[in-house]
Amino acid sequence: MKYMLLIHQADAPTPRSPEAWATLSEAEQQAVYSDYQAVNETPGVTPGMQLDDPATATTVRVQDGKTLTTDGPFVEIKESIGGYLLFEADDLDAAIDLASRVPAARLGGAVEVRPIVEW
Repeated sequence: MKYMLLIHQADAPTPRSPEAWATLSEAEQQAVYSDYQAVNETPGVTPGMQLDDPATATTVRVQDGKTLTTDGPFVEIKESIGGYLLFEADDLDAAIDLASRVPAARLGGAVEVRPIVEW
């Protein structure tokens, strides 16, 4: 079964937020890079892409045939989604195991695991 892992960065330090990133030691920063590389190299993983800040998002709705746009992320997303990846796993437990290895999960963020519906 395929799963999408949505990486919610929340307050997890990333290189894109230099002040937060500087709170990690050099060894911790290297561990984050190594852990993401190991996750991306796990058999069955299709690495996704890192997403830009939520402030750069545009939300699109269509109402009465008219396209409406709003600056910013969909309001029901309380945490910012920093990226995603796809994982072909035998079961949910394997996907949860992979999600637990994503650095954001231990640095203040979270990883949402969602099965992909295939038609």
